Amino acid sequence: MNNFSIRVYGILINGKQEVLISDEREYGMEFSKFAGGGLEYGEGLLEGLSREFMEECGTNIEILRHIHTTDVFFKSAFSDSQVIGVYYLVRNLAPFVCRFSEKRFDFEAGKEPDQVFRWVPLAELKAADLTFEMDRAAWQVLVSEKSYGLEF
Repeated sequence: MNNFSIRVYGILINGKQEVLISDEREYGMEFSKFAGGGLEYGEGLLEGLSREFMEECGTNIEILRHIHTTDVFFKSAFSDSQVIGVYYLVRNLAPFVCRFSEKRFDFEAGKEPDQVFRWVPLAELKAADLTFEMDRAAWQVLVSEKSYGLEF
């Protein structure tokens, strides 16, 4: 039986014009994506995104605006389900309590699952730097909006 997986992500751009990227290792894969994850039963989108940032980054966020919701079919890389992704522009309200690195996939030896965050300059992040097609689509929407004068 095929199911749906609803995912909610925050695109966070700091005052230095850097984008927060999550590098993760799980299910034998390494991938780069935006912070966030699966919606739990009974949660609304904003509540789920706030919970994900607290779990992953140890910080509260302010959700600034909706950026993108997937409008085409995406199959999960991890299960036999269809993924629906919802993306918001967010900002942190407190310092982060998580591990950062300047190097991509800087995981602890032998640890799985593992997660480490890094800042990527806004001008340098390319869609191809993101592992999943739906994240790349959301990034393209954000970049196109910025070209029309959206300020971060």
